Amino acid sequence: MDFHVRFDISDKLYLRNPEGSELGKQIVQKAIILIFDIGFEQFTFKKLASESNCTEASIYRYFENKHRLLLYILSWYWNYMEFLVNFKIMNLNDSKEKLKVVIQLLTQDLSVEFGNIEYNTHYLNQIVIAESGKGYMIKDVSELNSNEVFKPYKDLCATIASIISVYNPNYEFPHSLSTTLIEASHQQQFFSKNLPRLTDVNTVKKSDFIKLFLEDMLFKILG
Repeated sequence: MDFHVRFDISDKLYLRNPEGSELGKQIVQKAIILIFDIGFEQFTFKKLASESNCTEASIYRYFENKHRLLLYILSWYWNYMEFLVNFKIMNLNDSKEKLKVVIQLLTQDLSVEFGNIEYNTHYLNQIVIAESGKGYMIKDVSELNSNEVFKPYKDLCATIASIISVYNPNYEFPHSLSTTLIEASHQQQFFSKNLPRLTDVNTVKKSDFIKLFLEDMLFKILG
């Protein structure tokens, strides 16, 4: 499908919208590559400036600090994931099949079949798996939350929770289960790659392990 994917991301995360200029878009693109390569802890604006062929001052015109840049990247991911979920399930009537689609999307690389994506979706997906907890497990989470910075993540959770409630209207904790499903998918992907003894990845085909585990957990909980 030939269209550009654009999302409204909270203006509390940036000083100047990076989507508004080629340099801004390049900064985000290079940041995704660099965070994937060296990790968020080692990532600095000085290193990003070198990779982007610009000055640190130029980056600071767009983002106050590297944490806001990470949150911007994560927000784009959550927006795109919700878009994919809604697109993939819109012609499905069976809520169980919808939940299976959700699990499939959460346990594979981001699809690039929709629109012209300007970011490396494989790198972006790996950043979310390894670094997303650093976006909200921070001291000023309440302040950020008051500015609706986490709205894209909440919207995705609400979408999944609504499907859970249709599948089992009597289940009391659909939002908690939806966030557990998302976070478990990240943890199991990270553990199966880096700390496999914390998982049962060797008991089944590696590429199917996480999907099968999440389906087993979800549908046993829901009955």
